[in-house]
Amino acid sequence: QVQLVESGGGLVQAGGSLRLSCAASKSIVSISTMGWYRQAPGKQRELVATITSGDSTVYADSVKGRFTISRDNAKNTVYLQMSSLKPEDTANYYCNAVISIWSYWGKGTLVTVSS
Repeated sequence: QVQLVESGGGLVQAGGSLRLSCAASKSIVSISTMGWYRQAPGKQRELVATITSGDSTVYADSVKGRFTISRDNAKNTVYLQMSSLKPEDTANYYCNAVISIWSYWGKGTLVTVSS
């Protein structure tokens, strides 16, 4: 019951920063949990970070201290601020929303970190 559109991906050098955005088609106040996942070539999709409507956050150990997830309820948008990027961060990044027992996914945005 929600459409998600990611943006902000691109090519960045190692050590650089990038901010991803996920725009939702409905008020994110009504979405219990939103998050970012990524999938690198030959790898399984993995959780990067999640944020609840109550602003509780969860981060993968690999990104703690470097990535920050946040939400702007007025803009129906969730962000992923990425800093100190590493080549191993290269992946397709997908926005996710959980509503009741269903998960919704965006089409993804590619982040490439060059060494």
